[in-house]
Amino acid sequence: MAAIREGGGVMDAPRAEDWRSRGGYFSWQPAEGDASAVEVFHVELGDPGAPVLLLIHGWPTSSIDWFDVAGQLSGRFRVCALDFPGYGFSGKPLGWGYSLRRDEELIEFYLSQVIGAEAAVVVAHDRGDSVALLHAARCAQGRSATRLEHLILSNGNIFLPLSNLTQAQRQALDAESWSQVAAAVTPAMLAEGMGATTFTPPRTAGDPEVQALTAIFGYHDGIKVLHEGIQYLVERAEDEQAWLTALARAPFPVTVVWGVYDTVSPPRVASYVWNQYLMLKPGSNRLYLIPDANHYLQVDRPDAFVKVLLHALEPADGQAPGALEAELGAPLLVDTSRQRLPTAADVLPIQAPAGTK
Repeated sequence: MAAIREGGGVMDAPRAEDWRSRGGYFSWQPAEGDASAVEVFHVELGDPGAPVLLLIHGWPTSSIDWFDVAGQLSGRFRVCALDFPGYGFSGKPLGWGYSLRRDEELIEFYLSQVIGAEAAVVVAHDRGDSVALLHAARCAQGRSATRLEHLILSNGNIFLPLSNLTQAQRQALDAESWSQVAAAVTPAMLAEGMGATTFTPPRTAGDPEVQALTAIFGYHDGIKVLHEGIQYLVERAEDEQAWLTALARAPFPVTVVWGVYDTVSPPRVASYVWNQYLMLKPGSNRLYLIPDANHYLQVDRPDAFVKVLLHALEPADGQAPGALEAELGAPLLVDTSRQRLPTAADVLPIQAPAGTK
């Protein structure tokens, strides 16, 4: 297997090499604007005839975040994942015009044109949550060629006022300051910093995950475009309220899964969104917490993450979801939404008009 090149050298990153060997490429060009076509890396695992489960990654990483869960899920689903332009093993042209809306357009193209999916479950993380919310809005409005069967959101800045942006995120928002940072920061420095702060337990330079992150940050000199991708926070701030309001009215189930040790997108984010927008949403909606998991819960606790997904995706038969095991450190089903909203007759006593019996 060929080693992955970082700049002019060769680095040993077996995890990244393994992931790249499972995937392939397709070319895609946004419908609007003057952006050039870009090569998009994607991975498909499992039976092509099985239900489609699309995994959407966040910033600044890539689809390799799903390395440990994709294989487990492929026994029951056609598991699909891609690297957005600017990330992972996809093209990373400078000044390409990276945005949430372009990424959502890519998701629609991928589902309908590349894999030909009639329906899909979408599982998103971090920045991917914002892309998924845009796609959910398209689906709810009947503008998608693919039916969204279930939306699963995990550890992302889905309510910015309660999030804790990292120093790297704040620096990347400013193109001028990031150009100075990018000149001084190596892929290994960024990967090791993330390993020390966003995983539980912390991961060091020799950890396979840190090695893989180093490889993808170095691929096509990806550090230079990270500030373009982080601008999604500006888009999110402008449209967040509308997205969440639409989510509360969505006709498909919504599940929220959260690693409790996350300091970037702390559990209060999930709690707020659940309480304000999803707790009373009709249908089978659920909130789970995964103990001993940080921001990258699918890497920290892949078995627990898979268990939660399969639990959430049980056939909706009107019954309560099956019990999760109660051993120490097991994922917790915290809450489920009501099957229907109460009517006035449920809440208020019915009184006959005066003068009638």
